[in-house]
Amino acid sequence: MNGDLSQAALAAPAVDLSLAAMFLGAHLIVKLVMIGLVVASVWSWAIIIDKIVLFTRTRRSMDRFEKVFWSGQSLEELYRSLVSRPNSSLAAVFVAAMREWKRSHEGGRSAFASLSQRIDKVLDVTIVRESERLESRLLFLATVGSAAPFVGLFGTVWGIMTSFQAIAASKNTNLSVVAPGIAEALFATALGLLAAIPAVIAYNKLSSDAGKLTSRMESFADEFSAILSRQIDERS
Repeated sequence: MNGDLSQAALAAPAVDLSLAAMFLGAHLIVKLVMIGLVVASVWSWAIIIDKIVLFTRTRRSMDRFEKVFWSGQSLEELYRSLVSRPNSSLAAVFVAAMREWKRSHEGGRSAFASLSQRIDKVLDVTIVRESERLESRLLFLATVGSAAPFVGLFGTVWGIMTSFQAIAASKNTNLSVVAPGIAEALFATALGLLAAIPAVIAYNKLSSDAGKLTSRMESFADEFSAILSRQIDERS
């Protein structure tokens, strides 16, 4: 009896549960889910790497600009060196305010009437624009982080349905019948988590970094606005 069971086990076809085999043997819907999750994961990592490089470069350029700005160099000379191509977010804020200052200065004394308010508005608009540039595509990471587990769960449910359909069709609960559907279901779940976990962690970290850079721009804008306000008071 035991010999017959052993021979039957040896005669049973081996089940290939490699990742490639699970993908190729999955239902079309599950394949689409897997492909979508892989694409979302790859695109998320591309955004993460791009933002890490951008934020690192932005912090360094801000450090260099502040070092030059507070070194005592003439604001006119600094403006002329940066007006054609601001090299940092702080430089963009500085150039925008100085451009409005020079336009009002060239317009005569009457243009100084509401100069402080105009400079503040220019600073606010520039900060918003630079913040949007820093935070661009972060929403995609948030979307992947929140939606990917549910997309993977959809693939899981579909894979389990496939397993039950295979059991019903063969009227057999043998592991070789059940395993492929369960394996592809778990594979879809794993891909969903693989896409979601890095996206959530990166979104939280990068959002925090973007907020810190924006706060740094706002602090500089307040200090620079105060400097220009004193000069306006001296000229009025």
